[in-house]
Amino acid sequence: MLKPVKIISQLNRLVFSLDVVGEHSHDPGWSRPARKHKFYTLWLITKGKVEIVIDGQKHIGEPGMIFVFVPGMVTERRVLNTEPFEHYFIRFSFMEAFQEQGYWQTNKSEETVFPLQGGYKIQNVPNVLQKFEQLIQFWKQKGPMMLMRKNILFQELWLTIAQDFRAQKVAGDTTVLIDSTIDYMVNHYNESMELNELALLAGLSKSHYVRLFKKYTGYSPIEYLTQLRIGKAKELMMVSDYRMKQIAHAVGYNDEFYFSRIFKKHVGVSPSEYHERNGAITKE
Repeated sequence: MLKPVKIISQLNRLVFSLDVVGEHSHDPGWSRPARKHKFYTLWLITKGKVEIVIDGQKHIGEPGMIFVFVPGMVTERRVLNTEPFEHYFIRFSFMEAFQEQGYWQTNKSEETVFPLQGGYKIQNVPNVLQKFEQLIQFWKQKGPMMLMRKNILFQELWLTIAQDFRAQKVAGDTTVLIDSTIDYMVNHYNESMELNELALLAGLSKSHYVRLFKKYTGYSPIEYLTQLRIGKAKELMMVSDYRMKQIAHAVGYNDEFYFSRIFKKHVGVSPSEYHERNGAITKE
């Protein structure tokens, strides 16, 4: 899929016309054999489950997904499960019209590749659903002002979809950033580590980093690092005869007494008691 900003850039060049707006419902067992699509059509699935094969590639459509069909696509559809399948649809046409170096350029839809094709998952479904429902409500109303209102609403629908894609991308990028700091902790847990350092590594402010990290893992960064260090300390106790001071240093604590307090707080017993049950540790 194109980047959201690229999608918006291409949509900004298009002038749309709404041809048909409505909703369809299909009973369990309904299917439509392969056929070549003739129109530009946007779907929003609202109920049920459907298998859609587009140019030989299988997609599973569920509530909260949109599908964009373009002329020439070969599509095949089949309702899955035992409940009806329902979706909103908008059939539209367009032409490309934009200004470049002071001159207007125009292209027919046949000369333009539409920036969205196939199936896409929507994250904030209510926003997109609201736009579809408004277009269905306004569809049969006539008059030049209502026509302009419907055209503006259709543009807003595309903007809402593109903004949803951007939000998903930002969330995905954020996940990568959080994962990178987790990898850093795993590989450097035995070194001194500050919260500011981890936030800088993620390229986020400290407060934003802590909030996203906790949302992603269920722990604050320091809690996560502490759990990691305690886990490594347990492993060393069970497989080595290191002294408590050595184990504390090996997992990133310079003060063995502080390490002992932290260990007891999280495990419920002191390192010495843990050793008596599980391994071989010698205390100085």
